[in-house]
Formats: sequence, structure tokens, C-alpha cells
Amino acid sequence: MNDILGHLLSPFPLIMVLAGGLAVALIQQGFDALPAAIGALKPLFTANPDEDRDGARAVMLRAEETAHTHDVSRIDRLRAHQPFLIQALTTLANAPDVDRFAFWAAQDIADRRARHERAIGFWNALADAAPAMGMAGTIIGLIGMFARMSDPATIGPAMALALIATFDGMILANAIAGPIAGRLTRLSARELDWQREIADRMIGIARREGATREDVLHRRHAGREVA
Repeated sequence: MNDILGHLLSPFPLIMVLAGGLAVALIQQGFDALPAAIGALKPLFTANPDEDRDGARAVMLRAEETAHTHDVSRIDRLRAHQPFLIQALTTLANAPDVDRFAFWAAQDIADRRARHERAIGFWNALADAAPAMGMAGTIIGLIGMFARMSDPATIGPAMALALIATFDGMILANAIAGPIAGRLTRLSARELDWQREIADRMIGIARREGATREDVLHRRHAGREVA
């Protein structure tokens, strides 16, 4: 048993598969994808889009009340915890018009989606490349085994080393990189969904309150003309 574990934990096949997979992923996604992929590991375990969505909805109820009672320009005083929501409240409160805010919201969400896709793409590329790198390691091991067929004592260890490369590729693809990419994809979709929802609600608040103010000013102006 210890001998089997020793072969499974052999560092050379693992390093070869990992290095080859990383090289392929970097070539496909670009070197700037590596920091994004590593940075995504923290939210992989800590992100909770549903909780963020519920918190943002609660803030939006207060924002609607504040905009109706006072003015849209005061909604940046509301306390929020999500970075996107904080920036959105500040941007809307200081935007010269609702169209400027709508443009900012669309651009910010698009940039966020691009960052997510860069990290997800890296892990997907690594998952795709790992089995091929494992197979390449197996082929190299078989070549070395056949080159030393004159020594029967080396055949078994060489064959084991060759097959371990395939095993490492499968584990890296199906137990590490693939699941990471899948979870990041789901987290990204849920996060972007609630952020689009909040942006749309803010645009609606701004348009509604803007129309209300224009109506009030119109009635006041009409009253002065009658007087």
C-alpha cells in the first residue's frame, strides 16, 4: 500500500502535467489571466451572491423611500456593504442625469463580466489541457520503458510512472480545475444577475423621481401664469 501511495505521489509526473497545463492555459488566455484566476480562489469559498442580493434589495427599499421623501442625490448616504452597491449609490447620487448613470452601470457590469470570464477561462483551459498533458507524460514514460526493455527490472516502475501521468491529468482536470471553473461560472451568473437587477431599479427610481420633479415644476409654473 505504501508503495502504491509512493508512486501516486511521485512529483515528476505531477509537475510535468501541471506545468504543461499552465503553459497551455497561459498561451490561450494570456498572462494577465493568471492573477485573475488566483484572485478568484478567495470568492470561490467566501462569495454568497444570494446573501448579497438580499442585502442589496433591502438597501434599495430605503433608497426608494429616500428618493421619494427627499431627493435622489441623498441616496449615497445610505449604508451598504457590497462594493458594487456602494459605487452605484454614489454614482447615481452624483450623476448629472439618469442616462449617464445607465451608461456607467452597463459599462461596470460588462467590465465585471469580462474579469469573471478571464478567470473562468483560465480554469477551463487548464481543465481541458490537463488530460492531454497526462497522456503526453504517459507516452514519454512508455518510450522510456521500451528503450530499456533489455532490463526487465525497470519495466514495472517505468510503466507505473507512465500511468501516473494520466492519473494526475485526470485528477487535475476533473477534481480541481473543472469544478473550480464550474463553481466560478455559477457564482458569476448569480452575482451579475442581482447587480443588473439593482442597476435597473436605480434607473427606474431616477426616471420616476425625475418625472415627478418635472411635473411639480410644471404645475408651479402653470400656477404662476394663471395668477
